[in-house]
Amino acid sequence: MTTPPDPADLGQPAYPDDLEQPGLVRTGRSTFVRPIRPEDADRLVAFVGGLSRATLAYRSLGPVIRARDDVIRRGAYVDYLNELALVALAGDEIAGLVRYVRDTEDPDHAEVTFTIRDDDQSEGFGRLLLEHIAAAARARGIRVLKADVLADNTRMINVFLGSGYRVESGPPGQIVHFDIAVDPQAQAVARAERREHTAVRRSLRPLLEPRSVAVIGANRRPLTIGHEIVANLLRGGFRGSVFPVNPRAGQVAGARAYPSVRELPEPPDLALIAVRAEAVPDVVRECAEAGAKAVVVVSTGFGETGAAGRSTELELARYARASGMRLVGPNCMGVVNTTPAARLAATFSPALPTPGRVAMSSQSGPLGLAVLDFARRLRLGFSGFVSVGHAVDVSTNDLLQWWEEDPETSVILLHVETFGNPRRFARIARRVAPRKPIIAVHPGHAHATGQMDSGGRGSSGLRGGSEGRGDPAGRADPAGPSDSAVSSLFAQSGVIRTRSLQELFDAALLLAHQPPPPGNRVAVITNAGGPAALTVGACVASGLRVPPFGERTRETLRAALGPGAEVANPADLTPMATAAHYRRALDAVLADDEIDAAIVLFMPPLADKPDEVAAAILDAAEAAPSKPVVASFLGGAGVADLLHRGELVVPTYAFPESAAASLGHAAAYQAWRSTPAGVIPDLPGVDTDRARSLVAGCTPGPVPARTAAQLLDSYGIAVRDTEPGSGPDAFLSVGADPVFGPVVAFGLTGDYADLMADVAHRVTPLSDRDAREMVRSLRAAPLLDGRVGGPGVDLAALEETVLRISAMVEDLPEIEAMELRPIRLLPPGDGVAVTHATIRLADETRKGGPS
Repeated sequence: MTTPPDPADLGQPAYPDDLEQPGLVRTGRSTFVRPIRPEDADRLVAFVGGLSRATLAYRSLGPVIRARDDVIRRGAYVDYLNELALVALAGDEIAGLVRYVRDTEDPDHAEVTFTIRDDDQSEGFGRLLLEHIAAAARARGIRVLKADVLADNTRMINVFLGSGYRVESGPPGQIVHFDIAVDPQAQAVARAERREHTAVRRSLRPLLEPRSVAVIGANRRPLTIGHEIVANLLRGGFRGSVFPVNPRAGQVAGARAYPSVRELPEPPDLALIAVRAEAVPDVVRECAEAGAKAVVVVSTGFGETGAAGRSTELELARYARASGMRLVGPNCMGVVNTTPAARLAATFSPALPTPGRVAMSSQSGPLGLAVLDFARRLRLGFSGFVSVGHAVDVSTNDLLQWWEEDPETSVILLHVETFGNPRRFARIARRVAPRKPIIAVHPGHAHATGQMDSGGRGSSGLRGGSEGRGDPAGRADPAGPSDSAVSSLFAQSGVIRTRSLQELFDAALLLAHQPPPPGNRVAVITNAGGPAALTVGACVASGLRVPPFGERTRETLRAALGPGAEVANPADLTPMATAAHYRRALDAVLADDEIDAAIVLFMPPLADKPDEVAAAILDAAEAAPSKPVVASFLGGAGVADLLHRGELVVPTYAFPESAAASLGHAAAYQAWRSTPAGVIPDLPGVDTDRARSLVAGCTPGPVPARTAAQLLDSYGIAVRDTEPGSGPDAFLSVGADPVFGPVVAFGLTGDYADLMADVAHRVTPLSDRDAREMVRSLRAAPLLDGRVGGPGVDLAALEETVLRISAMVEDLPEIEAMELRPIRLLPPGDGVAVTHATIRLADETRKGGPS
């Protein structure tokens, strides 16, 4: 093994000119590969800032939204020996970047990472950069490059497997570890090590993939909760041991019963408890003493009964966690995991889901029963379903992290009324959503707390105008957040928000079986004009476009359908259309580069057979797998069965409006997924130590005005009196939303917010892109950028103030609410002036709930 020299003996790192080389990528495009230089710092910031959320998720096993400028710039400074980065240039911009860092404990090994600009990911930059970094690594005494890759990052995996180097991959999992022997002649076998599972995933395995299950409260009588749980476990094909516990029964549902948990033949991984509420604490203690690793409390009679019940269930959770157990419930309907590793039907639901790609967390037990029954009728398969009940321990946040790495899950559904840790939810959602769609049903009536008025009174954190400034008693605004605010917060986090369970499942049906559309341009194929007109209107309402077909597509349609056919969009094939006409029309529009998706309407005439049309639609969809196809067979019975062929499913809806709404959700999700996330820039003049010292010296509640000004000054924001500027005044407020945690609201004072509800909302932490979009998203934005009524205001200073407030809230979680009002917006170059600020600190003793 070559021993690398000590960089301390080298003085200033010498730039390796020999690594500068021209190159050609697979498509024949020319590029130039060279080592990174300190003067590339700005170029590197621009490169990272332009990466989409999806690319960030693959690059770092989760979006790095908190990549500050100074951290990114530091990546341009390497020693060219123990750390080396090569860039592939496209013009003056970075198209691709590869970096290795030598392992200090095993210096002939190095960790390697690749990042390719979104628009260049199919051209072969990864393979080219691997070739160059491997040669450079060999010359520097490195034998093995180590890489961790998400299992669904097929492009990067194919780069490694097709590179010609000796590659050893670790055990199958959601994260695949590769050891790449950079010397093709090397005989040593590189050992692959699998990344350790996160603590949350380890703790949930006994719950979702148990080896044995005990049911305490098992009943001999069918149609009782205790009996049906045992019966479902056996009927569902659970491969482990099932232990019914009943002191007065020898058998339950054909399985041998045991008188107590203490007398089980082995400690159960999972225990389901279905006994009276007053007996639950003793049973939980018995389960802990018996060595159970997870418990599900199905029993009711806890938090829903009042303060005493809530206190009892919280004590249950504390005891369970202290005993090394995770607890689901109470007041839930159980856990289902249909994946091959589990086959767990630990629920009393009479309707068990079929296996599929959708996972769901539901807080309502009775609703869960209806959900599973409805899903079966839709033929929507589930990989997992968890009824979290009161969620005193295991929460939706935990389940998101489990399903994030579950290869059997591709879509996640949420029905959650409250979050124990909303700040955590927002971060997890933004990490998971670029790779797996998250769809949540939220009617828009949740309450928020936290915004301050000028007198320090509490109010809704999501309204922003005087109508959201609270009552004298400090109670939350009973109206709760505005619907548009809720939608914008979900959209920023990448969560698809629906307002009904029907809409939730409509969207899930599409995303579970079809790809999201690359854009919002939709073709409508129909044999009836009336439903087509309704569909066009629904598309427009859902943010979609129904553009005219190009001349080439129209010519293809005329040739396929005859000279009298209507070849506009919608394409009306007339009631005489056959299955062959549908196939030709769909082939033509899906081949059009100006069309991203297709909605197929079919009104079955007396003389035709829906099964033939369904077969034609499936054939066309199979031939164009990159564009989604959805259908609505008006008046057709049993059509959902016809549009299934093995793994190929074309979602079908009773009415075309549902098809359009689902496509609209999918298109908006794909647009979010492809949008650069931006970065959190380096903010000069921030003194976090001073700010934390100031907070430590305050008591919960309103902060004295002088201290509030000092806190803001610690983050580079001066509170000062000044005359009004030429533009309007504005406000910034921070409130605690029960779903998303800290939310920043921005708007103009007066009628803009009070009458027009023209307020923008974002979840912290905010990137530079978030701040820019927030300020410019107001309907009154023309007053700010100079398009209307004068020279405009200093937008750069305003956006920086937003970012400073976001950083302050992130660094100081004790801040429950804040309001800067008014903010004087001054002309370009003159900055902004905060004239009054109020801050309230939370009472930490009142915080709690699941993680």
